[in-house]
Parts: sequence; C-alpha cells; structure tokens
Amino acid sequence: MLDPEKSVAYRAEHLQFLADNRAAGRLHANGRFVDGAGGLVIYRGSSLEEVEDLVKQDPYVKLGARGYEIHEWEIVLSDN
Repeated sequence: MLDPEKSVAYRAEHLQFLADNRAAGRLHANGRFVDGAGGLVIYRGSSLEEVEDLVKQDPYVKLGARGYEIHEWEIVLSDN
C-alpha cells in the first residue's frame, strides 16, 4: 500500500475495475489478504506485457494508492 487515504478514496473505482474485467473474462480470481497486507488479483492474459498494461489501468495503481508485483503463473488444477 502506497497511500492508505487513496486506497479508501478509490476503493469503489478499483472494485468496479475488477468487476468489469471479470465480466470481460480477463480476471480469474481476486481477494484481500486477511492479515491486511494487501490482496491478490489473478488476471488471464496471453503475455506478461498484456497483463502489465491491464494492471496499470487499475485505479489503485494509476492513482498512486497501491503498488503491484506481477508473477507469471503456470496453473495446475486438481482432478477432483
């Protein structure tokens, strides 16, 4: 978190951004960490650059409320 006040101020815009991307099929999952350390957003994308461009559009990032880290993830799902 870069700025707690901005995080409160831009929360609605951030949540709408996530909802819009979920509806568009670009968001796999998201949620906050229960210890208050931030949250995790899992985007779907064909490249690291595509996802980074998307992340930079998040109001939290764009308006300086939060930073980000991107990690490419090779998902393995359970058979059951």
